[in-house]
Amino acid sequence: MSEIVFKNVSKFFGDTKVIEDLNLTLKDGEFTVLVGASGCGKTTLLRMIAGIGPATSGEIYMDGEDISQVPPGKRSIAMVFQNYAIYPTMSVKGNIEFGLKNKKIPKEERERRIASVAETVGLTPYLGRKPGALSGGQRQRVALARAMVKNPKVFLMDEPLSNLDAKLRVSMRTELIELHRRVKTSFVYVTHDQAEAMSMADTIILMDGGKIMQQASPEVIYNDPDNVFTAQFVGTPAMNVIRAKDGESFIGYRPEKVMLGRNRGGALYCRRGLILTREMLGSETLYKVRLEKGEWEGEEPVNVMVKSQDPGFREGEPVEVSVEKESLYFFDKNENRIRPGGGTDMEIYYDMARDIPAKAGGKE
Repeated sequence: MSEIVFKNVSKFFGDTKVIEDLNLTLKDGEFTVLVGASGCGKTTLLRMIAGIGPATSGEIYMDGEDISQVPPGKRSIAMVFQNYAIYPTMSVKGNIEFGLKNKKIPKEERERRIASVAETVGLTPYLGRKPGALSGGQRQRVALARAMVKNPKVFLMDEPLSNLDAKLRVSMRTELIELHRRVKTSFVYVTHDQAEAMSMADTIILMDGGKIMQQASPEVIYNDPDNVFTAQFVGTPAMNVIRAKDGESFIGYRPEKVMLGRNRGGALYCRRGLILTREMLGSETLYKVRLEKGEWEGEEPVNVMVKSQDPGFREGEPVEVSVEKESLYFFDKNENRIRPGGGTDMEIYYDMARDIPAKAGGKE
């Protein structure tokens, strides 16, 4: 078991509040990704788990034991940083072995562990080389192997792929997913990259301003967001979110759910617009569409993004923007999701989406 539980945890740096009264459970054995913009508190959470940035108040439990006052070296945790932190003068084997020697692990056991992890991460042919003779991806594997050889209960990873080029990052994502499946140990991974979070996580914890905006699987985060922040954080381009007819609530729809046409369609949501830009992306084309000005005082045109498999529309061409009822999202004036149930009459919101313009000041 390596379940991690935060109970009423707060973290202050001087008078600056970073996290306040946080309650959170990280499930045993999962690949959990903490994601959010810089300064949202995700790395602070990771450092509190590691014990290198203790909580100001509250308790942190692992396996039911309060580890709030346990020194970092006794927490059965291994951490992998974005800068690798490997020793350039030591061989790959020396780097992997260093921590074991410090713990006075017998040589025979050291050799067994090194051979095992080197095979797991594909470093066996490189054990005698120095880090300077390795690629960026291989050096990252050395950092992973050095963490794995400790047999920790939890792996903590702080943006470990951020220093790699784009192509290598993609391949390393796959390697980390496969590694997690092999070792069956809890991974807690920090990133600001929503694509990394969506592709790697069993559970995503999306943070903003020290608060958890939503904790769920990638599928739920994308298809069933709790609020405007979540809806617009994941997805490229972001969800279109514009004000509804009442001037307070919001209507949202994903760019790939929009149907473009030259004639009016039969969908619930239909708006006239003009193609502003066109980007050919291969199998898809990305359009920016300016929706026509509304019909009431103060209304202004609004731009929306459309991802379509039809490359046939051109800049300056008038089009009809249509979205089916089941692809629409609704949010209240506080930008929290409005869902069916609990006495909510969704027909009110469907009526606001039917043949209405966008309210100025909405999200773009």
